[in-house]
Amino acid sequence: MSAIAAVVFDIGGVVQDSPLHVIASYERELGLEANAINRVVVATGERGAWARLERGELTIQTFSAPFEADCRAQGLAVDAQHLMARIAEAGVPRPRMLEAIRRIRASGRKVAALTNNWVTDTPGRGSRPLDPHFDVFVESAKVGLRKPDPRIYALVCEKLGVPPARVAFLDDIGRNLKAARELGMATIKVEDPDQALRELGTLLQLDLVS
Repeated sequence: MSAIAAVVFDIGGVVQDSPLHVIASYERELGLEANAINRVVVATGERGAWARLERGELTIQTFSAPFEADCRAQGLAVDAQHLMARIAEAGVPRPRMLEAIRRIRASGRKVAALTNNWVTDTPGRGSRPLDPHFDVFVESAKVGLRKPDPRIYALVCEKLGVPPARVAFLDDIGRNLKAARELGMATIKVEDPDQALRELGTLLQLDLVS
């Protein structure tokens, strides 16, 4: 067995289909430049509505007005409720990821979810239906921290009871991986899920794709 004792998975874009695809489609429909909405999120930083939503300071219901204001300040007109409803509908698990998680746990390793998400009053929405697949589930909106804050990576390792140097982390966003690497975690960027699972399988010395 390899030195990796636990694997941490992002949810959207890794275990589930990516919300970034939904946002890109929405931008095209509105005739916006590619990545225009992401640029608003980055420009507004930790005090922006998106960051506050992911830390649980706003709910999906109280998020819409301040996020639309953030967008207007950058010259964009968006319907936040419509966008977030479409993101929620796209959160479909990838069967090959769930099977890989099953194999990893069967090999004696622990598995965690580490996700930037938000609070919603809509039953059945969010990531928690995936709970049974994980030993540990850390949600930004529940702990008041969001990736790439180093404290949320330290928290998931603490809950796993495994030091960062023995943890592998999969995410589809580069800046989230950078923070994990700096803490000592092995990282894999998920662009093509099958390729990511092959890389993880090599790291774990475990077949995760056939």
